[in-house]
Amino acid sequence: MNEMNSTLLSAADTNLAPVYAEIFLLIATSAILLIDLFLKEGKRNLTYGLSLLAIGGCAIFSFIDFNGGATVYTFSHMYVSDPMSNLLKLFTYLATAMTIVYSRQYAGDRGMMSGNLGGEFYSLALFSMLGQMIMISGNSMLSIYLGLELMSLSLYALVALRRDHAVSTEAAMKYFILGALASGFLLYGISMIYGATGSLDINAIAQITAAEGANRTILVFGLVFVVAGLAFKLGVVPFHMWVPDVVQGSPTAVTLLLGGAPKIATFAIVIRLLAEALPSMAFDWQQMLLVVAVLSLAFGNVTAIAQTNIKRMLAYSTIAQMGFVVLALVVGNVDGDTTNAAAAYSAAMYYTIIYVLTTVGTFGLIMMLARAGHEAELISDFKGLGKRSPWFAIVATILMFSLAGVPPMVGFIAKYAVIQAVANAGMVWLAVVAVMFSLIGAFYYLRIVKTIWFDEAVDTAAISTPTDMRVIMSLNGVAIVVLGIVPGGLLAICYSAMQATLAN
Repeated sequence: MNEMNSTLLSAADTNLAPVYAEIFLLIATSAILLIDLFLKEGKRNLTYGLSLLAIGGCAIFSFIDFNGGATVYTFSHMYVSDPMSNLLKLFTYLATAMTIVYSRQYAGDRGMMSGNLGGEFYSLALFSMLGQMIMISGNSMLSIYLGLELMSLSLYALVALRRDHAVSTEAAMKYFILGALASGFLLYGISMIYGATGSLDINAIAQITAAEGANRTILVFGLVFVVAGLAFKLGVVPFHMWVPDVVQGSPTAVTLLLGGAPKIATFAIVIRLLAEALPSMAFDWQQMLLVVAVLSLAFGNVTAIAQTNIKRMLAYSTIAQMGFVVLALVVGNVDGDTTNAAAAYSAAMYYTIIYVLTTVGTFGLIMMLARAGHEAELISDFKGLGKRSPWFAIVATILMFSLAGVPPMVGFIAKYAVIQAVANAGMVWLAVVAVMFSLIGAFYYLRIVKTIWFDEAVDTAAISTPTDMRVIMSLNGVAIVVLGIVPGGLLAICYSAMQATLAN
């Protein structure tokens, strides 16, 4: 029996199939970085195309794994390929690819792809995505932390990419300092958990804590720091202080890289570190998350109303939107009863995916309205869009309605799924609080719709955008409507992926 276990462990250690996508992306990104060195000024369309091809190659590997439906471990159980990880990776690829398409003209107009900078924007975006993939598939606190740092270091560099721009440099400093502090919290919490359990493996920690084989005082102490670190990465109250300044100060292309795909990876590590590693301590971390969720819903929605800068408004709305995600995490394990776990966590997953797809389109619109020498960062910049470009005004309206949770947009389905999970857990009062703050939040989204259709245009310049951006933006808007009208498919996929992952 021992020989058989040794053989299986050895096979798991040498099985590289679960990491084919990561290996491919690492090689492709390194090659793109080298190729870009030899490209002349104005020839970086090749870097753009190769970056999209690299993402497409990763998608093929992850789709094959997802279609197989198996859970496979490698690197001594430090890395896992399971239905949840593969599904989240596919949407990470989609969000990153859309971000690259939306950002190309904006970044080029601002000198972020010229001179000594070259194609670093694309390379750093891909390295950031690699970190997200490692986070999503991490089955050890060590591998999760390494993925988190790879993602974070790439994003720090991206925020500071416009070195001659004082506001961006200030945002980069704030993000780096507060990000390092949050990483320290998380690492300290991980060290406490390791000290209490003697393991960094997610499955082993779950078994040890369930058997009450660890010092509970040290575990709770470590848990507080882990939750604090995760709350910072989600950008929820009271660890939200970096979100408005960094979102507003970063170039919009980088803001999109910050607020899009990384949210999916952060959701994944919340599930790994809390729901999978510490389910026996659910009561402790759920009480902390409950406070965080309610404060985020209240602070984010109320503060967003007073904003005139649309990037800052969307930053505060992100705080509220992440509060909704945290709500679903609170009700997955009620007094040790996990019958609602798959439904609640899959609702949180669904909400995160829909939010990312919607916010990517929203910041894409902001970049569409911007041009060389002009940043479309004020709500007033959307005045008269209905006359300047009726089709993209419709797309903008669809995106705002979805963020507000107006039917039949998919944002309504996402909110309904979370509220239903909360109500099914018997926490009706919490569902009522969520609905109340959603109604408050609808005001500032609908204000933008009113600005688009009923206010006279201040900027009458023609909207000039590349064809690929127009096509993707149109598909983005159509997808929000279609997924709202026919929501069952994606909901069912999220539920089955989460159910299979939790079962394993």
